[in-house]
Amino acid sequence: MGAPDRVRMPIRTTNQGNPANHGKGNRPGRSNEGGKMTTTESLYDRIGVDIGRRAKLEDGIAWAARNAVRYIDIQLDYGENAFTRFDDARAASVRDACERHGIHLGLHTLSAVNVAEYSPILSEAVDDYLKGYIDIFPKLGAHWIVVHAGYHFSADVKPRMEAGLERLKRMVGYAERKGARLLLENLNKEPADAEVHYLAHTMEEWTYYYDRIDSPAFALSFTANHAHLLPEGIPGFVDAIPWHRVKEVRLADCFRNGTEIHLPPGQGDLDFPDMFRRIEATGFTGHYMNAFGTLEDMQAARRTMAEGASAAAMGD
Repeated sequence: MGAPDRVRMPIRTTNQGNPANHGKGNRPGRSNEGGKMTTTESLYDRIGVDIGRRAKLEDGIAWAARNAVRYIDIQLDYGENAFTRFDDARAASVRDACERHGIHLGLHTLSAVNVAEYSPILSEAVDDYLKGYIDIFPKLGAHWIVVHAGYHFSADVKPRMEAGLERLKRMVGYAERKGARLLLENLNKEPADAEVHYLAHTMEEWTYYYDRIDSPAFALSFTANHAHLLPEGIPGFVDAIPWHRVKEVRLADCFRNGTEIHLPPGQGDLDFPDMFRRIEATGFTGHYMNAFGTLEDMQAARRTMAEGASAAAMGD
């Protein structure tokens, strides 16, 4: 399904420069100026779909091509998509398919793998896991890797944060050498009486990491629905975030100050038109990523989101 007809949507000229500089040739609707990829894309074009574990990567690319989806996200931890299952020939086929269809591929590490791990043997294993994602990045022609800060067990917050920060610094250094880019995501809150809590779920914690890592191989992925769960909400996060460092905004519906859940738009109470208005007003030119329900749910929501944002903009 193509972009909505007869609907005014925000148009942005975006700069999709990648430290890997791995692109070969120009994708549809793009030009190469000064070695950096530029494009004029509608908001509809900029809203991607999180394939996650919903399909084999090659099938996900084919689905995206049929549905004119330009940005997709994939997890490489399980089954046929495990990064250990990609030899050079398969990786080259994926890269060529993305180039041919003008699809931007992102990788998404598993938040269950504790980036804040400090125990011997396990700590080394987490490093190897993240290096596995970084190693496959150039082979697949990927554009970003979403990473996390890990989690703590209530009584060990400080050592977990320190361990996670040092690991992220090591991985950013490794990513620089491989031409990859890591995006640190703000994760969701857990119930107050839970023992285990994700790190970098508050603005203060997220800032702890990104204030201490300065590299072209490191940027941010803002999950709007996670902000909606916290007292300051999306407005508070949008006002505080250094938007020049944000390359992705992740989307799902949920309930204000509620618990973690990923719903299609309209099934929670997140005001998507207001969210788009606030974020676009910052000058953000990156992509958005739907992450809820089925592939069909996310594809249908691209249209309703873009139309809602356009109607709100026209009403201003």
